Amino acid sequence: MTHFIQLHVLTFYPPSNLNRDDLGRPKTAEVGGTTRIRISSQCLKRTWRTSPVFREQLGGSLGVRTKRVGKEYIYPVFEKAGIKEKDALAWCESMVGVFGKTENKLETKQLVHYSQSELEAIEALAQKLASEKRAPGKEELQLLKMDHGAADIALFGRMLAEAPGFNTEAAAQVSHAFSVNRIELEDDFFTAVDDLNRAEDSGAGHLDENWFSSGVFYLYICINRDLLLENLGGDEDLAQRALKALTEAVVRVSPGGKQNSYAALSPAAFVRAEKGETQPRSLALAFMKPTNREQMLEDAVENLTRVRENLDNSYETAPEAAVEFYPAKGEGKLSGLLDFVGAS
Repeated sequence: MTHFIQLHVLTFYPPSNLNRDDLGRPKTAEVGGTTRIRISSQCLKRTWRTSPVFREQLGGSLGVRTKRVGKEYIYPVFEKAGIKEKDALAWCESMVGVFGKTENKLETKQLVHYSQSELEAIEALAQKLASEKRAPGKEELQLLKMDHGAADIALFGRMLAEAPGFNTEAAAQVSHAFSVNRIELEDDFFTAVDDLNRAEDSGAGHLDENWFSSGVFYLYICINRDLLLENLGGDEDLAQRALKALTEAVVRVSPGGKQNSYAALSPAAFVRAEKGETQPRSLALAFMKPTNREQMLEDAVENLTRVRENLDNSYETAPEAAVEFYPAKGEGKLSGLLDFVGAS
């Protein structure tokens, strides 16, 4: 049976605009027939994997997602070695083309997530070709590795349409976070005054408007621990560090959208972590009906608990182990939550 880790997270965000749509307004979703604020899973995953928590705890075990591998890692080597531009571009295109369709011979059209070991192999091959003044051979171009050792690739996956043999199935499934309360977007009309205005000057130097809202957000994450370990080539120590780093980032790190304007830096208010081999289940059902605005967090925790108990009782299944971390009430310790999630 597969070993699953599930996180149910409630976080309160004050007035903010953490994840914007194409019009600059907070992203929304219809839930239970009412409008809620939404934070996309793409936004959350990038927030976590680029956070100081990930960098401090996982260091060299993190990858780089970029289109610019040719421009940043390959072509400069050829250029420094004095390779003719025509040859340098052709060789660079051969190497870049391994990872996907190319643009201007230097970049891939899609973002590619590389591990540190893969980037080192790319740079080493470029150095070798430059010193030997020749084009790469077919076998030399197999630069991506199945056992890449990158914790972020192992957690969040990698998809290469042009090189499917190097795809990595994500071990972590991440929901879009949504507010448990009904919302109405509010607009903030603002002006900025020119500091060099004279006494006789009037009017603003700039006019604009921002949009914001506030609420308690529910987030669900399911991690296939067995797949994570497989993606990391059986490295148990790295798997444990990756699980702890992810959990700490989830509960401590806020998305960066408009933070200079709103300072909505909110740690999680409630977390339930579960482990076991039973079929995972989201508890989003608990928030089909909007919660009471005056007691949003307390109502959300109560609704989450009730729906969880009802589902587990009716299906006659429940995770084998669980812990609850309720910092808004001063209950539990972060270290205990991390130790629970990380333990094999």
